[in-house]
Amino acid sequence: MAKYDVLQEAEPFYFEGNHIGVLVIHGFTGSTQSMRYLGEQLASEGYTVCGPRLKGHGTHYEDMEQSTYEEWIQSVEEGYQWLNERCDTFFITGLSMGGTLTLYLAEKHPEVKGIMPINAAIDLPGLEQMRGKTEPRFLDAIGSDIKAEGVDELAYEKTPTKSIQEILKLTELTRGDLSSIKMPALIFKSIEDHVVPPENSTLIYKDIASTNKEVIELNDSYHVATLDHDKELIAEKCKAFIKGLL
Repeated sequence: MAKYDVLQEAEPFYFEGNHIGVLVIHGFTGSTQSMRYLGEQLASEGYTVCGPRLKGHGTHYEDMEQSTYEEWIQSVEEGYQWLNERCDTFFITGLSMGGTLTLYLAEKHPEVKGIMPINAAIDLPGLEQMRGKTEPRFLDAIGSDIKAEGVDELAYEKTPTKSIQEILKLTELTRGDLSSIKMPALIFKSIEDHVVPPENSTLIYKDIASTNKEVIELNDSYHVATLDHDKELIAEKCKAFIKGLL
């Protein structure tokens, strides 16, 4: 199998700061490029920030085709471990499948102080029709669902059908254990999203056991809200959320 280099702007990012750590997770077929602005904004507050590259992402879609949801979990667990060696207080944010992984980690790590999922996926009816299928090998791209003109997400131009099976397993696994999440949650929901139905965020709000939880509606962004018109709003709300819990 060919060895693919990591694309420029798709590298993992690390900002060393104080004892408060924030894990910043990108989405399915995407790359760290979609989360870098938010990561930089959080780092500007003095926090230690880690933006891991999910296995098989930021290289080539044939590379992604070989990766599993367990490896995506491992990628974020390694990022969390990096923070754990430097910090004593933890927050997690993620976009799309990064939001799914945010929820998954929250289920496994009750010590996390707060989570900020952005257009997180736990139920993908649009992909369900592909469950169990192997053909065609690749589907159209799902990246760059952005309202702002002239802004592109660094994402794959094709989506491996095999990878769809993996995200369906991850969403199902995560959805089944949402009631174990008890830490504060700030949930971002784009009102118009052509990738993950906005109802996902409503379901997450309803199913997690957190008493301190809020949904922030994003009225001027599509799915990749971290690169869209509302990116500054997301950054400001995340900063305020973290400050409010320290």
